[in-house]
Amino acid sequence: MRIRRTSRRAQLLAATVGLIAASAFTLPSAAAASPQGYSADQLSDVSDAVQQSGVEGIAWHVDAAADRVVVTADGTVSRAEIATLTQRAAGKAGALRVERAHGVFRPLVSAGDAIYGGGYRCSLGFNVVSGGTYYFLTAGHCGKVAKTWYTNSSHTTLIGPTMGYSFPGNDYALVRYDNASLSHPGGFTAANAFVGESVKRTGSTTGTHSGTVTALNVTVRYQGGGTVRGMIQTNVCAEPGDSGGPLYDGTKALGITSGGSGDCRSGGTTFYQPVTEAASVYGVTVY
Repeated sequence: MRIRRTSRRAQLLAATVGLIAASAFTLPSAAAASPQGYSADQLSDVSDAVQQSGVEGIAWHVDAAADRVVVTADGTVSRAEIATLTQRAAGKAGALRVERAHGVFRPLVSAGDAIYGGGYRCSLGFNVVSGGTYYFLTAGHCGKVAKTWYTNSSHTTLIGPTMGYSFPGNDYALVRYDNASLSHPGGFTAANAFVGESVKRTGSTTGTHSGTVTALNVTVRYQGGGTVRGMIQTNVCAEPGDSGGPLYDGTKALGITSGGSGDCRSGGTTFYQPVTEAASVYGVTVY
């Protein structure tokens, strides 16, 4: 996830959204065992071992079709830490496939239209409604740092309060529109993403960029930023301040920008909170 502070100090603390410029990092043990298949229970055991390793800066998911647990390690993960993963997997280390990503996996803040609160800048995700009350979804790590949101950095035009957030574990937040003079257009319907889907992401830092969904149900342990689960992984670029913004395919609302590594010059990997889960938890409808 990425949050961009509007102060100079905030810039030093701002998390970077990223993309994975993935290059294969083949483990000798994995290569030697590559023909071997693994059961669902064995893959689950390996995934648990990765979780228990404590290594930060990694994202992982079970690729059932390939009989592997795919781990993507950012640029800060050392060879010793990679070795820790294989040690944790023990006799099932051959089930690991490790890929490298440039940059650092961190939380982001921003997306769509810029929103400001708590000294940070994030992005508005999708507008939602419940009964006659209007809200919008954004990133949970944004909701965690601000109780009230504004349309400008000087905090003179109110949007409304954060009604709830979930981070870490998940990464979504709900903000209510309290300013009746603000418009809140729609045009989206919540949907589930699929691997290979062509998608776009919009953020207040970098605008709109496109790419592809590369994995689902991904767990990410950000550097110093907590662990989130059930994420959508893509190769769409993003940068600090893009957190909270929308991931979509046409009129299908798919995700909320969480975090990643890289930038929009060299590319990277980004992770998104599925919209369907957030809308269900809050009992709201994307429109």
